[in-house]
Amino acid sequence: MEFVFTQPQAAVPVEGTSQLFPVHRIYCVGRNYVEHAKEMGNTGREAPFFFLKPADAVLPIADGSIGEMAYPSQTKDLHHEIELVVALGSGGKNIPAAEAVKHIYGYAVGLDMTRRDLQAEAKKLGRPWCTGKGFDQSAPISTIRPISATGEIAQGPIQLSVNGQPRQKGDINQLIWSVAETIEQLSSFFELRAGDLIFTGTPAGVGAVVAGDLLEGSVEGVGELRLRLV
Repeated sequence: MEFVFTQPQAAVPVEGTSQLFPVHRIYCVGRNYVEHAKEMGNTGREAPFFFLKPADAVLPIADGSIGEMAYPSQTKDLHHEIELVVALGSGGKNIPAAEAVKHIYGYAVGLDMTRRDLQAEAKKLGRPWCTGKGFDQSAPISTIRPISATGEIAQGPIQLSVNGQPRQKGDINQLIWSVAETIEQLSSFFELRAGDLIFTGTPAGVGAVVAGDLLEGSVEGVGELRLRLV
């Protein structure tokens, strides 16, 4: 048997190698920093919740370069959300938090780009967020750094500026649900697999961007991400 046609494999380059990390699924954690939860009208440590983006929503950006993202259609309120991304090298179901790090292949810097007006309308109507979160190029991502080079990332500054002006700033140790806890929770709902990416949540300061803006984000020990909206 053979496929009717072939599809390109969504993939992200691995730092310092010629290898590509094949993307299986993209999981995202909602409201995982207290101050961001507050700015979105929520408080406290609520149970984690998740949404997904299509694997081919990734927009890989090479180290040292400025990527380009087309301003998406059907929105007048596109927001940035800078995040630590965890790349899994293996998976499973019901993974204990204490064993989660064993499944991490590496880390990257990512942007969960959001059509905020479409998301807000979907929330109001009790509808899925797909058009607000899962559109083309909605997951810009840096080169993946293997955990063998970074060690486990459990703390360190995460930040984003727009046109040189600071917008978002936090620390990975401020995650409401840690990376290990997130993997534990996710694996209770889904069978995680090698190739999965987890966008772990964004600190406060999300806001609108327009065509022409330059976004520059970083996570200490992981890398940088530079993106121009066109």
